[in-house]
Amino acid sequence: MTLSEAFVELPDPRTGPAQRHDLGEMILMALCAVLCGADSWVDCAEWAEDNEAWLKRYLVLEHGTPSHDTFGRVFRLLDAQVFERCFREWIAGLIGVVAGVVAIDGKTACGSPTCPG
Repeated sequence: MTLSEAFVELPDPRTGPAQRHDLGEMILMALCAVLCGADSWVDCAEWAEDNEAWLKRYLVLEHGTPSHDTFGRVFRLLDAQVFERCFREWIAGLIGVVAGVVAIDGKTACGSPTCPG
């Protein structure tokens, strides 16, 4: 199941010109940004802007990347329960796809000492 397919049930609460940026594209940008360490809407907007050329290989981005205010406003308006359900269904669909993948702790791989404790 693609991310777009998983979030098809999530209603877009915006109307008219407020729908400048595609909701599915915004969700994908935010998800990628968070996976790369973003922990605020400013971080998400900066990540999207810094990676716009790469994103355009996969997305339309008709109006470029959203500002941090746009990310915050749109995600604040979304139905959190429906978003969570869609996200969980998408993650559940990945389980078979990532079978056999081994997670590696970057700190351990780089030889960082562990904290005694």
